[in-house]
Amino acid sequence: MNILAIIQGMPEINFIDIIDILLVAYLFYEIYKLVKGTNVMGIFIGIMVIYAIWKIVSLLQMKLLSDLLGQFISMGMLALVVVFQPEIRRFLLQLGTKSFIGIKRRFLFWKINVAKKAKLNFDSYIQACISMSQSKTGALIVFMQQNELNEVIASGETVDAVVSSALLETIFFKNTPLHDGAVIVKGNKILAARCILPVSSNLAINPNLGLRHRSAIGITEVSDAIAVIVSEQTGAISYVKEGVITHGVTPVQLKKYLEENIL
Repeated sequence: MNILAIIQGMPEINFIDIIDILLVAYLFYEIYKLVKGTNVMGIFIGIMVIYAIWKIVSLLQMKLLSDLLGQFISMGMLALVVVFQPEIRRFLLQLGTKSFIGIKRRFLFWKINVAKKAKLNFDSYIQACISMSQSKTGALIVFMQQNELNEVIASGETVDAVVSSALLETIFFKNTPLHDGAVIVKGNKILAARCILPVSSNLAINPNLGLRHRSAIGITEVSDAIAVIVSEQTGAISYVKEGVITHGVTPVQLKKYLEENIL
């Protein structure tokens, strides 16, 4: 085999090829983030290794091995759909429900100031979190944004009330029927309480985190919602966005974060 002839016969790389390579690299990076910490991470790495070997043997014109690996990859696609079903469902849910503004902010990294329909009363949320933190009352507040959470809301009790710190503290008080579960809010209204959230299956999550924190991570993995948690054990306040949790924030930090991220 004449390696020099193979190299000389390779097509020239133009601007479109560079764009193609960058887009494929970005796609693989997004898939990697999607499966990172899950049970299918090893399968994903294995697929990438096999694909890379296939491309190398194809470039070297090793026809027999190239055909074998090509058939293996083609027949394995159906099996991959079954294996990756939860991850594919999560990816399509995010892709299908992202707003145009959300996509622009994520991919173009633009800082867009979106005009709010009404001034949000963050003080009520912050005051409630301060009081519940001091009394070590566990709480989970989910701020619904562009993605609809109809199934989650249907799993709880409809409230449909204007938010106030006293109402939030009452809902999460240990002896009330609505304290167990999440509160779904939109703007200045509490939509529902005692809602059941999807629990994250990410293996990279700290094993010391309880169900409340795992549920907060889970709902933000499948939607653009932002979750705020008050720990029942320590009283610490945390917030979660896109599956990433930030622990031990102060009320000032929480208010600033909500003002900058709630649409």
